[in-house]
Amino acid sequence: MPNLITNLLARLRAVGDRLAPFGPLLARLTVGIVFMGTGWGKLHTLDNVTQFFTDLGIPMPGFNARLTACTEFFGGILILLGLGTRLVALPMAFTMVIAIITAKRDDLKDFTSLFGFEEWSYLVFFVWLAVAGPGPLSLDGLLARLRGKGAAQPKLPRPALRPGA
Repeated sequence: MPNLITNLLARLRAVGDRLAPFGPLLARLTVGIVFMGTGWGKLHTLDNVTQFFTDLGIPMPGFNARLTACTEFFGGILILLGLGTRLVALPMAFTMVIAIITAKRDDLKDFTSLFGFEEWSYLVFFVWLAVAGPGPLSLDGLLARLRGKGAAQPKLPRPALRPGA
């Protein structure tokens, strides 16, 4: 019986190892598509976003509306592709912190209510992507593999062939 359990666990680990690249891929697809859409929407309604930011008391609302729209749209594209993911995830996470502090402030009743906010979930995704990276199924992963293949590999000395060998 212990061998059966050990074998089962080993097979489950092997399946998990094969599926591991899909975790960051699904996270990137989720937040990338969402933020491309929200950024695109903000870019096309900048007057409304500026007014909303004014109502929230955000300083320089016109500038910050444009900055937020561009960060979300272009950041969403880059996250989706997995290009510059660790770097891009940081300003994306920052926009979620600002959204929680400003737009969600009145809904924050206690510490546990924070975990019900979509913005918190996105923040967690972005922090995870910044720390863990985009995974191998990304342009960052492809570039890393290409750099690894293109790097000069140290050549091992070949043994000298002896005559008659």
